[in-house]
Amino acid sequence: MRTKSITIPKTVGCVFYALAVLILAADCLAAQTIPDPLPSWNDGPAKRSIVEFVAKSTRSSSSDYVPVSERIATFDNDGTLWAEQPMYFQLAFAFDRIKKLAPKHPEWKPAPQTPPPRINNAKAGCFQS
Repeated sequence: MRTKSITIPKTVGCVFYALAVLILAADCLAAQTIPDPLPSWNDGPAKRSIVEFVAKSTRSSSSDYVPVSERIATFDNDGTLWAEQPMYFQLAFAFDRIKKLAPKHPEWKPAPQTPPPRINNAKAGCFQS
């Protein structure tokens, strides 16, 4: 039994080739969209305000443009703020509040420790309490 080979006309082949190139080009363009600058943030007024501020202050055609030499960036909770050394603000605040409120809360005092048992006869393994 002989099988017939199918030949595709050149114009159809060219159309498929052109279509594949267009699909790849569209995919590449879609991949170049600007990523979300704050992906872990919920969309809301705070996020939009920050993104708009950064966009305005870094766009040279904006009236709110800030030259690179005059920009200051501060990052919190990553160890870059000297005020967070040797401890975080929240921890310092908690310690201060405990000191201030402790006199009003005697139940916060640590319970007296139970003394360890005294050994009366170590060889016999006898303990005296």
